[in-house]
Amino acid sequence: MWLVVDLLLVGVFAVVGRLSHYGTLTAGGWWSTAWPFLVGTLAAWAVLVVTRRPPAAVSSGVVVWVGALAVGMLLRQVSGQGTATPFVVVATLVLGALLVLPRLGARFARD
Repeated sequence: MWLVVDLLLVGVFAVVGRLSHYGTLTAGGWWSTAWPFLVGTLAAWAVLVVTRRPPAAVSSGVVVWVGALAVGMLLRQVSGQGTATPFVVVATLVLGALLVLPRLGARFARD
């Protein structure tokens, strides 16, 4: 379940980014923004699987956040997309909120 949630939230990140910068949303535009971060999310999930971390743990959210961000920015750089400092800062904060806060909320809801 958490894999689907993470991928959906990274997709939402791309939607909001496209709409805030371009005012419109196309499938191609969304994909060009989303794919590096989706790949990063999947790479982070591979780490979670190999290390057998519980996906709902807040620390797993941090792993997914760092993976989505680091791999996403690396792929954006090598594919000729922008990695300007303000974008990196915003992506860091937004992805962190989207990928860690739901797990934190779920943890408090369980307790």
